[in-house]
Amino acid sequence: MSQHADANPVPLPVAVYGGTGLIPLVVTAIAVWVAPAGWDGRALEIQLFYGAAIISFLGAAHWGLALAGQGTRGDVAAACGWARLGYSVAPSLVAWLSLITVPVIGVIMQMLCFLATFFVDAKTTRVGITPAWYPRLRRPLTMVAIICLGASLLRLAQGL
Repeated sequence: MSQHADANPVPLPVAVYGGTGLIPLVVTAIAVWVAPAGWDGRALEIQLFYGAAIISFLGAAHWGLALAGQGTRGDVAAACGWARLGYSVAPSLVAWLSLITVPVIGVIMQMLCFLATFFVDAKTTRVGITPAWYPRLRRPLTMVAIICLGASLLRLAQGL
């Protein structure tokens, strides 16, 4: 483990809540494969709704950081620029769109949105907007979310 990682560990409550937040995605990904006909489709719908909520949360975290002036030495006016606040609401809009399209497209949109938000969050960490530990939290959470959605996408490809 690098010295940098040791200096900025992910806070335990953040890691626990983040990890347990994956449970609905994992359970619904399994249910898409093993639930009886009819219930498998309902599991996919629940997974997409939950994924949309989490994606919205990821953007909202940036809204909160902007309102707190994070990354601008507490200068809220400087932190609340068009690009930063635009990014904070964009994931919610993508998540909403993923719910009003056909399931295959919705799943793909969410997978791409989880990936895109991770890369934006890694960049915001490099420029001091998000905590140094944030990418270490987001990386495994993002990977599991994408794997769960990918499992559902494979099931859809088989004719769910």
